[in-house]
Amino acid sequence: MKKTLCLFLSLVILAATAAAQESAPPKVLGVRQELPNGLVWLYSEQRSLPLVSIKVLIKGGVLRDPAGKAGLDNLTALLLTQGTKERSATQIAEAVDSLGARLGASGGEDYASVSLTVLKQNLQPGLDLLKDILFNPAFAAEEVKRKVSQLKASFQTDEDDPGTVASRAFRQHLFGKNPYAYPPKGTPEDLTTITSKDLAAFHDKFYRPNNAIVTVVGDLSPEEAKEWVTKTFGDWKAAPIPELRLPPPPEVKSAENIIIDKNITQANIIWGHLGIARHNPDFYSLQILNYILGGGGFSSRLLDHIREDRGLAYSVASGFEAGLEPGAFTVDLETKNRSAGEAVALVIREVERIRSQPVSAAELEDAKSYLIGSFPAKMDSVAKRATLLAYVELYGLGLDYPWRYPSLIKNITAADLQKAAEKYLHPERYLLVVVGKKSELPAFASSATLQGDKETKQ
Repeated sequence: MKKTLCLFLSLVILAATAAAQESAPPKVLGVRQELPNGLVWLYSEQRSLPLVSIKVLIKGGVLRDPAGKAGLDNLTALLLTQGTKERSATQIAEAVDSLGARLGASGGEDYASVSLTVLKQNLQPGLDLLKDILFNPAFAAEEVKRKVSQLKASFQTDEDDPGTVASRAFRQHLFGKNPYAYPPKGTPEDLTTITSKDLAAFHDKFYRPNNAIVTVVGDLSPEEAKEWVTKTFGDWKAAPIPELRLPPPPEVKSAENIIIDKNITQANIIWGHLGIARHNPDFYSLQILNYILGGGGFSSRLLDHIREDRGLAYSVASGFEAGLEPGAFTVDLETKNRSAGEAVALVIREVERIRSQPVSAAELEDAKSYLIGSFPAKMDSVAKRATLLAYVELYGLGLDYPWRYPSLIKNITAADLQKAAEKYLHPERYLLVVVGKKSELPAFASSATLQGDKETKQ
């Protein structure tokens, strides 16, 4: 009788718990609202520290760079903090220091961003400063010239880094006329053509509330957050945003090999092809797949078989870039010039193996544990949480995304991974870029030779 009663009580408790869980509101990252001017803004209350972090995303990034003006989006963002109609670059820097704040702006692949983290007690002057740089940049000719000179100097430094040289050649050949072909900072040639007038016109066209996302995280009540957002951004004027039309990347139909001749002992190699966009439903399968193949650091197959078993490379890694448009899938490694052919053959073999054979239960479980376990680190500060909120909104993931993410990963099977591998990995048609000493490299990479940026067919 006693056992029956205990069992009955246990069932009642379990049923009550389940009912409570079902009736409880779902966990969400924050609250989403919209101002009359079309600005989408998101808020998350975090009271542990007297800090507030604000992130402003301007949709576009390199995708909005006009032909012949690569780097315009990034340069526009960088110059926001280099002077307004009322403040010089020095005055902006001094204001940031006096507030004990962090203020920054930069361009990216899919968006430009402006970020501010400030003590709550300094929120008013912090937001005044943010509003000034966002709405009233001067784009003074001398500041444009100075910033362009800095960026062009960085390109000179890039020439001494074989990995950067390889990446640049890979992207330009993979994406062709698609804007993803160039890094956010553009090219030296295009930067030289950008004027203050270009920057002002770009800012006027795309820095609009109906083309932006604002996230607010920190020591504010919902009422305070709404008041500050409305006060700061409510008078921002909306305007029509031009439709985005992009040329597709060229199709890679076979193995395409490119050499960049450089007198170095270690060949820098990038092997890969076009990948997926972030909205692709197979994104999560490919996250796990990539972790097992080459994204899992010291537990990946590529590192095990190329570095540990053969001693051919100190590091080797794979990755999928997934943005608003399909990005690249790449395997990056360094090896001695003479072993480049063997290393590439091993990469292809591992890609073929993960397409044709199911991954082991241990590999699958290890990848899932890492991906799920590392996710909380994406939102363990007010600045990171503000960034995650903006990411979730930009890619349409939903405010419950952090709590759905574990199930999105957990429910994937080895069969799902193999199906994704067969669909998205292409060991027979790829782009291979090798930067190394041509006289020591094997014949596999002899279809084209590049000197600097000029290609000559053999």
